[in-house]
Amino acid sequence: MKGKVIVITGPTASGKSALAIELALQRGLEIISADSRQIYHGIPISTAMPSEEELRAVPHHLIDILPLDAYYSAAMFEEQALEIARKQIDERGEVIVCGGSMLYIDAFCRGIDDIPTVSDSIRRATFEEYAERGDEWALKELQRLDPEYFAIVDRKNMKRVIHAIEIVRQSGQTFTSLRKGTRKEREFEIDFRYIDMPREVLFDRINRRVDKMVAEGLIEEAERVWPLRHLNSLNTVGLKELFAWKAGEMDLPTAIERIKKNTRVYAKKQMTWHTRRKKQE
Repeated sequence: MKGKVIVITGPTASGKSALAIELALQRGLEIISADSRQIYHGIPISTAMPSEEELRAVPHHLIDILPLDAYYSAAMFEEQALEIARKQIDERGEVIVCGGSMLYIDAFCRGIDDIPTVSDSIRRATFEEYAERGDEWALKELQRLDPEYFAIVDRKNMKRVIHAIEIVRQSGQTFTSLRKGTRKEREFEIDFRYIDMPREVLFDRINRRVDKMVAEGLIEEAERVWPLRHLNSLNTVGLKELFAWKAGEMDLPTAIERIKKNTRVYAKKQMTWHTRRKKQE
């Protein structure tokens, strides 16, 4: 019999981790984290990482393992998560994948295109140029290098814009030409579980979780990593707003309310992803 992977996902603050841990304890399984920020060490509060008690209760993979300045990608996640999943299936027959990074969930379930890994020198040079010349330069550069991708990219998501520029510079090809979107078959069954709830309930959970994170030391965590704020691993909701407060761009109450608002916006994007995914099934 082929093994099974239970994929648990949903919008932020929907209770994914709690459900995954409960199920893992019931079935004696381990969890592969599909979270693009929880993989980094040193920011447990802003990434809503499982508690030390939860991590002791259930073994977690791909969580809290990389320094903040390490490079990581969805392609690397796909390779490593599949290797762990196959080993777990050999040992237990099942494994749980849990997380809200939708690109990682897609990478695991469907596979992603074979995009070349960007060299450190190209990544560093591109970042330095972006840091010096800003968003307007990056958008014009992407439009020049790959007008087709520029037409569809989220132009407010500068991480995605910069990554596309890096890929073109690395490969000598347009990012569009490398994005084939061919689905890869998996040799195991995927039991896909999406946590859904009324939007007003979810938004209330988000607001209360942000207040809890602040009470648990979110501000202190942001102050601790403030000197490293240029790193991509720290370009995340919860830290960006507090960095803006530290820079004098807004007061602290405004920054906290902005965290709540931006988290709700992120949750909407996750819900939109799920709607689009269902239509593609």
